[in-house]
Amino acid sequence: MTNVVDYKMLVDGVWIGASDDKTFDSINPATGQVWARVPEATAADVDIAVRAADRAFHDGPWAKMSPTERGHCLRRLAELLAGHSEQLGHTEAVDTGKMLKETRWQAKYIAEFFHFYAGCADKIHGDTLPIDKPDLFVFTDREPLGVIAAVVPWNSQLFLSAVKIGPALAAGNTVVMKASEHASAAMLEFGKLIKEAGIPDGVVNIITGHGDPCGKALTSHPLVARISFTGGPIAARHVLHNSAENFAEVSLELGGKSPIIVFDDANIESAVNGAVAGIFGAAGQSCVAGSRLYLHEDIADEFLARMKTAAESILIGDPLAEETQMGPLCTVGQRDVIEREVAHAVSEGGHILSGGKRPDGLDGIYFEPTIIECPRQDLRIVDTELFGPVVSVLRFRDEAEVLALANDTKHGLAAGIFTRDSARSIRMAKAVRAGIVWVNTYRAVSPIAEFGGVKGSGYGRESGFQAVYDYTRPKTIWMNTSDEPLGAVFVSR
Repeated sequence: MTNVVDYKMLVDGVWIGASDDKTFDSINPATGQVWARVPEATAADVDIAVRAADRAFHDGPWAKMSPTERGHCLRRLAELLAGHSEQLGHTEAVDTGKMLKETRWQAKYIAEFFHFYAGCADKIHGDTLPIDKPDLFVFTDREPLGVIAAVVPWNSQLFLSAVKIGPALAAGNTVVMKASEHASAAMLEFGKLIKEAGIPDGVVNIITGHGDPCGKALTSHPLVARISFTGGPIAARHVLHNSAENFAEVSLELGGKSPIIVFDDANIESAVNGAVAGIFGAAGQSCVAGSRLYLHEDIADEFLARMKTAAESILIGDPLAEETQMGPLCTVGQRDVIEREVAHAVSEGGHILSGGKRPDGLDGIYFEPTIIECPRQDLRIVDTELFGPVVSVLRFRDEAEVLALANDTKHGLAAGIFTRDSARSIRMAKAVRAGIVWVNTYRAVSPIAEFGGVKGSGYGRESGFQAVYDYTRPKTIWMNTSDEPLGAVFVSR
């Protein structure tokens, strides 16, 4: 193990290791080699971080800053992110296997999210209430909640840091963020910009470690007021259980098995491009990956022929190379699950049209872009999130049938609809049970638009202006405007 980078955690403005000096290795998925060491936080380390955030919330300079001053800090952070996008993107590409041209662009684009929330900071306000009692003036104020526990996965950690830290800080909260144990480095590099942006010590803390004890100690800590979690449903159940210890507010974004529906009147070229990008972009390692593809029977053969050609022309390789179009998976465990589920789908009658195996000549954690046509909806792969470049394809006859198929899932994060019929697109968008619906496009995001799911994809929303209010609570204030003394309550009659 040569040239291994040693990282530290950011706690109360200081870079520290774990209190017992334990670390864990981070693997470069493109090579399979250890490239970094990261502290393995103990429960005691988590307690130190949360108490630092609590002090910063109540007693530090952050508590005394005006909303406009907080906005200035977020704006400086945005500018620093844009200026360091090349470095941040490179670190994330090495640590996760995502393509450099994607991580570099994403690191630069998330600056827009911090700019957006910088502008929101001094737009938070309460209301005056037309109360039904004389001589009383009643109004509400919006207060920050306190310490926010933010838990992010590895696959879009800089984006998720923006949609969690941005609104939380705009509202005046402080944050303890747990980076993913699978790829923590980009979050720790991001942490180096916090102090430079003028954000006081303790306002943003970044810890690293495993779900137990690190994640458990964080999400159950008595000083945590809100938990913002993005990840899988198994971990989410633990988070909900842990929150019973502190009664923290909770929001969950849990991924999905998103359908892309292509009608017979769709622009085939556009729909193929959308479907390819929707499932093979980021090697399918996206919570909104379009991993269920429903094709009208009249255009299915042509569509699949085009999609197969596109999939087989994707250049797989080194994520740092500009010519690469798809990189590796992040973990060996992911690949093992994908291989098992693809084999099981074949045993149930699924037919592999393209891919289905590891590519030849590559040593990292790679898997080919894979298209599986499924004869029935009840194949296990149709409703199992693989988090990889595998799409399950089914055919349909009419709108009613495909709507039933699309909604026949425990998930509900996103959906895509391709049709030239505007009335149909509105009907379908309203009827599909998903938190996000794209029509004749896919995977578009913006700081202005809310993001989140329904059913097994979680609850709560991130991004958009409303997210700022989710990090506040209303306080109702009653004022008596009369000069007359209050009447006696206990009067002898």
